[in-house]
Amino acid sequence: MMDRPHKRPRAARLLGRLAALALAAALTLSLAGCEELLAMVQQAQNAPPAASQPAPPAEGGGFSVTFIDVGQALSVLVGCDGQYMLYDGGNVEDGSLVVSYLQSRGVDRLEYVFCSHAHEDHVGGLAAVMAAVPAGQVYAPVTENDTQCFEDFVKYTQQQGLAIVVPAAGSVWQLGSAVIRMLGPVASYDDTNDTSLVLRIDYGETSFLLTGDMEQDAEDDLVASGAPLDVDVLQVGHHGSETSTGYVFLNAVLPEIGVISVGEGNSYGHPHEAALSRLRDAGVDVWRTDLSGTITITSDGADYAVASERYVPPEQQNPTTSDGSGQQSSSQQTIQAYIGNVNSKKFHLPSCPNLPDAANQTLFSSYEEAVQAGYTPCGNCLG
Repeated sequence: MMDRPHKRPRAARLLGRLAALALAAALTLSLAGCEELLAMVQQAQNAPPAASQPAPPAEGGGFSVTFIDVGQALSVLVGCDGQYMLYDGGNVEDGSLVVSYLQSRGVDRLEYVFCSHAHEDHVGGLAAVMAAVPAGQVYAPVTENDTQCFEDFVKYTQQQGLAIVVPAAGSVWQLGSAVIRMLGPVASYDDTNDTSLVLRIDYGETSFLLTGDMEQDAEDDLVASGAPLDVDVLQVGHHGSETSTGYVFLNAVLPEIGVISVGEGNSYGHPHEAALSRLRDAGVDVWRTDLSGTITITSDGADYAVASERYVPPEQQNPTTSDGSGQQSSSQQTIQAYIGNVNSKKFHLPSCPNLPDAANQTLFSSYEEAVQAGYTPCGNCLG
């Protein structure tokens, strides 16, 4: 798996990214004439911080969030200090894949199982999971639905002697030394996507947000509620649909990483260019399962690193185009990793034809980091 480290000089980046987002949002709002939405942007900027700080990670503990490649669906495994939770299980046909992945990770119990909402590409595989893996508690935004996949989920949950619980916003759970908080939904919605359970996960100083298929109406309500949304890693809503990941929401979250669980060549056209453009405006480093495969983010409580089955350059994950957003094509803007040769002590662009064999590669997250490590730039691609 390819691994890319991320250090956390987060405060130094916030002002510039806030300014870029404010400009992009203001342009959009002026065109649409939405004064109410502009007020929500300003409210997001002034939102209070989280009321309490997460506990420090346990001594010797470990933490990971894995976005399992289930195609045009979603399934996220979170592990901390030997305990696990699962958020969604993909489609019905993905159930055996998810179970196999859990077994490969040595997961023999799930402390929590969350069904974000009752659509098949999120709940479908959970019946197979509940049939194979013991669970502690099971949560969903509803306890019944008139689809066979949800009824099967209920059936196998009950076979474990458990009942599906509808949690309330503000609920808190402990997973090892990580803290899980349910932030939304904060209102009732007719749109099933907007009923998605929104979870914030804190491990030490690192933070993650799972949003299911939440659309912009629920996003705006969540921002207006004053929920603590500022995190490092965002699961981009609704597989990168244009109806999710709005400017108001991004302005409140300001993630460094955005992960899109999406199927290659899907009929919906996900991820949509509108959502990708907004992520570019926010300076978010995008990772996609259709390109990178299964994506795992590990944390030691201070720094985190992203690893994937396949390495795909950042400029391919979210191509930068001249789209009216103020972002212009620039290879220097999109380069976010350099590959070093441990033998020659030279470092290269990922596209360089002179890359060393995988066994002799080391990754640097910036040009400066490579130079500080004593490596010199390749004369072919960086000369």
